[in-house]
Amino acid sequence: MTVPLFPLPNTVLFPGQVLPLYVFEERYRALLARVQQSGEPFGIVQILERSHGSPRPLSERVSPVGTLAHLRRAEPHEDGTSSIVVVGGERFRIRAFDTSQPYLSAEVDLWPLEGDPAQAQLRSQQLLAGLLRAWPGEAPAIRRAAPQEPLLVASYAAALLLAMTGGLAADQCNEALVAANLPERLSRLLQALPASQSVMN
Repeated sequence: MTVPLFPLPNTVLFPGQVLPLYVFEERYRALLARVQQSGEPFGIVQILERSHGSPRPLSERVSPVGTLAHLRRAEPHEDGTSSIVVVGGERFRIRAFDTSQPYLSAEVDLWPLEGDPAQAQLRSQQLLAGLLRAWPGEAPAIRRAAPQEPLLVASYAAALLLAMTGGLAADQCNEALVAANLPERLSRLLQALPASQSVMN
């Protein structure tokens, strides 16, 4: 399948995550118009290398793995910009880029995340415990908001990690996104937590 891409610095979208975005560049206004007309998702990929001082095109500076973003709400503004809300869907791998549009597009293959359920549940519990240790002042809120399903625990932890570090942990979150299986994703996120002292068996 071919999807338009919305590359972002310091942001990694995970399944089930709700992400607000502000669309102001002309090329992404065109992307939004296409998505609204077709109802198709678009892809969010992390920009791994900023353009400052780099002669390489954008297609060579983004992660080869991303997540489909499903548009849930769009609020247009008088100046032509829009505030939108998307929800993360399936993970994908980029097969080939298409630069024929004003925005970047790519031919992608969906990349389902699998893994041993029992191992994923154990890693999920360890990750939740790590979140509570990393931010004890937020423990009540973390307990209330934390989901139960291991896949969504990983998404929740990644969103919290990005929010609490101001996006500084984006590269670590991207490494978790490309993990081979769900237990490995959960483990990578646990290792990315500040002052995490969990022992994983």
